[in-house]
Amino acid sequence: MAVNVMVGSKVVVYGLSTEGYAIASQMAMKGADVYIIDESNPSAISLKAEIAKIYPNVTSLKEDEPLLAMEPIDVAISKAQYLFFTPRVRKTGQDIKTEIHSKFKDATNSLKKNSSIIYTLPTGFGGNNENISLLEHITGLEIGKQISYFYYPLEDLNQQPKTIGSYNGKEDPKLAELLSTGKKEKKFVAISSSEHFHAINVLSNFSSLCSILEVCKYAQDDITKKDLSSDVFQEIFLDDMVTGLHDLKSLGSSFEGANTLMYLINGSVKGIDGYIKRLIDEIRATLKKNDLKASRTKIAISWTLDQHAMRGDKIEMLQNLTSRLRDYIGDVEAYEDPHLDLFHSDKTTIVVACSKGDFENIEKNKKDSNLIIVKANPLCETIQ
Repeated sequence: MAVNVMVGSKVVVYGLSTEGYAIASQMAMKGADVYIIDESNPSAISLKAEIAKIYPNVTSLKEDEPLLAMEPIDVAISKAQYLFFTPRVRKTGQDIKTEIHSKFKDATNSLKKNSSIIYTLPTGFGGNNENISLLEHITGLEIGKQISYFYYPLEDLNQQPKTIGSYNGKEDPKLAELLSTGKKEKKFVAISSSEHFHAINVLSNFSSLCSILEVCKYAQDDITKKDLSSDVFQEIFLDDMVTGLHDLKSLGSSFEGANTLMYLINGSVKGIDGYIKRLIDEIRATLKKNDLKASRTKIAISWTLDQHAMRGDKIEMLQNLTSRLRDYIGDVEAYEDPHLDLFHSDKTTIVVACSKGDFENIEKNKKDSNLIIVKANPLCETIQ
């Protein structure tokens, strides 16, 4: 049985992120000896199969704070056969790369000969070559001979990559078994191939999304809007639009100068930014249409975010939207899972629903006639 193969495999997951915990739980269930490192804590936490069953995600684990066996980070890493790099990245702009490199050094400093590192953040083209050079410098070990390097860019928890990028395309059956889900087996490819597969997935997603956003921008009359709103477009919210933005930008940082790929990447980034401007314009138009004074209006941004996700692009976008709305209306607050008591105010409240789940939650709890809902979907629909 596969579990017997996994028993005793020493695994360390660096980063108590949603993605890191999901992978750690998956491997613990297979019988691997798993430790997970919370970057804000000096110790590595032992994650047993029974704990993974009780706590399905990071939030439930952190809320309950169960007593778990621990050992020093450097000791855990020095024993690791497989080290998964799954940190939470929260810097923005040019500082992202510095933050990732700093955490990568911390994670790999104590690695020993014959161990393997699995890098799960997106790198763009050639980013793994930089990581490999850095890893050889930190450890003093030669990649492909004394230490192994794999690229496994995590996109979606429900759909992990089908391929594992490997230095020189070298296969590792034990790693493939650790990462396999159900009957789906993992295929090893060259790291450059893995980078290309990930780039195709990211660009395909944003090209499709931005086509929808740009076309919907021209839907001005009520009949067209009504017809379009009956389609699947209304299921797309700002939360979906921002998913993968970090990956898109990291891909963009791979190039210098103008080329067709950069036009696609920059066009997608501008498309998202243009949508934010259109959403703000719709909110301002709603004030004007309802004769509402800015001083007598409250904006409640409803966006339930995963605070433990590896990427911080959604948190950054929420801060950006909040800041830009405050240029027009002073009273702007962001809420997760907003309940009715948050909306009890002597002001008229405009709620901006940024995900499908948030919108459904607002609809279910709405009892206030003063509530105006703006759906942050491609049509920026307003419900009064």
